[in-house]
Amino acid sequence: MASVFIDGEAGTTGLGIASRLAALREITVRRLPDAHRKDPAARRDIMAEVDLVVLCLPDEAARESTALADGLGNAAPKLLDASTAHRVHPDWTYGFPELTAEQAGRIARARKVANPGCYPTGAIALIRPLVDAGLLAADHPVTINAVSGYSGGGKAMIAAHEKDGGPAFELYGLALEHKHVPETERYGGLARRPIFVPSVGHFRQGMLVSVPLHLDTLPGRPGLADLRAALAARYAGTAIRVMDTTPAKLEPEALNDTDTLELYVFGNEAHGQAVLVARLDNLGKGASGAAVQNLRLMLGLGA
Repeated sequence: MASVFIDGEAGTTGLGIASRLAALREITVRRLPDAHRKDPAARRDIMAEVDLVVLCLPDEAARESTALADGLGNAAPKLLDASTAHRVHPDWTYGFPELTAEQAGRIARARKVANPGCYPTGAIALIRPLVDAGLLAADHPVTINAVSGYSGGGKAMIAAHEKDGGPAFELYGLALEHKHVPETERYGGLARRPIFVPSVGHFRQGMLVSVPLHLDTLPGRPGLADLRAALAARYAGTAIRVMDTTPAKLEPEALNDTDTLELYVFGNEAHGQAVLVARLDNLGKGASGAAVQNLRLMLGLGA
């Protein structure tokens, strides 16, 4: 039986991971008493006793925990980081198994894996197959719009919505420096920094990520069917669903409490316009669900 320690289990992502692992007989979760949760010596000792450590911490704390683990030398466990700290670090493998045909194998062999962000999971899933297929130029001026439930915003945002009511809807990240942009650019295969405009609604969880496109600006002027075919070809045999239907409306909460990711191609051929949309639970495939998928690969348990 593989053993796992979740450093930062009390947070939203950590609790989600712990809940999922509780259903897996192949994995046991090791824990520290509450009094020792922040004790570096106690954390280092338990790290030396487990196979894998999940870091569910703020970025700087995740770097500190990584240093603790690295200090163990040959006794160091594998690391899976749910923070933003290492997502574009050259020594860490990006934890999106469906990124390419080889990525799941890279994750399985890696000792350090960075779990993707929730927004990039949807954006990269839409963009990367089109870049690889030559339907979207790497230097295309990509715009990404997204809305998430407030659970993705951390304790302060959750409190603002659940205790104080919170706004019905708000845009944020308007200085265009959102921390998810670097990984979206790199793993989306883009050579030009995308414009990313995130927003949050007054609902706990769920997410929609959309990418609008003018078809006549794309190489070869592909149609909607070409875009959908490229996505379907990339994700054939995976758990990512490329949807054939195009409903008149799409709401963000339909996949809550699942690890599913749905991709849609909407558009108007007459106007030469398309909108690609990803729908997911920001706490599922966007966080805890993706982490469990990655740690299963890292521990040799399959996806």
